[in-house]
Amino acid sequence: MAEVAAEAHVSVKTVSRVVNHQAGVRPDTAERVRAVIQRIGFRRGGGVAIREGRTFTIGLVLEDLGNPFYSQVSAGVEREARMRQYLLVTASAENSPNRERAVLQALVARRVDGVVVVPAGETPEADPAIESAGVPIVHLDRPVRGSRRDTVLSDNLGGMRSAVEHLVAHGHRRIGFLGDDPEFWTARQRRESFLATHTSIGLPEPAPVVMGPHSAETVGRSLQRWAADAEPVTAVITGNNRVTVLALDAMRRAERRPALVAYDDFELAAVVDPPVTAVHQDPVAMGEKAAQVLFARLLGDESPPRTIVLPTRLVVRGSGRRH
Repeated sequence: MAEVAAEAHVSVKTVSRVVNHQAGVRPDTAERVRAVIQRIGFRRGGGVAIREGRTFTIGLVLEDLGNPFYSQVSAGVEREARMRQYLLVTASAENSPNRERAVLQALVARRVDGVVVVPAGETPEADPAIESAGVPIVHLDRPVRGSRRDTVLSDNLGGMRSAVEHLVAHGHRRIGFLGDDPEFWTARQRRESFLATHTSIGLPEPAPVVMGPHSAETVGRSLQRWAADAEPVTAVITGNNRVTVLALDAMRRAERRPALVAYDDFELAAVVDPPVTAVHQDPVAMGEKAAQVLFARLLGDESPPRTIVLPTRLVVRGSGRRH
């Protein structure tokens, strides 16, 4: 970018505005900058070519397009892309590392300028075709061990701690946790935070924990077993929005309905009876932040990769009260 600026006799900021189709550049100046880019290419300060010509397209690879959490993530990424006049291409990896690799290869072959990815696995799998393309990639929601990529996460530990503390404040001592499949990093993080908070507060041991994958039957059996204990579970925390839906369905048929705090807010949380207290992660903000980091890389940011953890907040609606 510095080479283009020097050749066109403008500032680096002006080149950035032209490259990203932003306002504030005179038409003749913009034309001069584009002519230089066409002649010498767009290069980083270190001299490594980023693109001979940008496509003004970025990719987004999610776990499941049908999950409302990820649809909100997509909305956040798309908002940032639209502001910069970029097109967003979205695909699902279906929690398969092989599928993720195939999707990334296809996006790189179509010359996307960068990609935001919700990793399907935690082990880095180097792909020469992807690495050699020099396409910036930002990881979202889950980290990859040893990866040299920017990563945007949610505060899973703080979010779970706030859920437990809220229920304890309402007088609950026997609190159960229905977690998602421990194959997922987020599920393990929330389980670990639940157990750590459970111990630090001094709640009765052992902590009632059942991890997924879950079905309506497994959730129903867990609630029945907890209700029949000598010291019944009086409150439940669910590990994500999918587990929450299963729990709400099972609670409709339960003789003794426990209090509930959901991890992940969801669209109908305020209209069910009672309205569901939830840990809100703000998936739109997560998508926006990941896109902002990606576009900073496209503008030439060569600082070391960083991990950004966004805060959660507890949305209190009433389902945590003791019956």
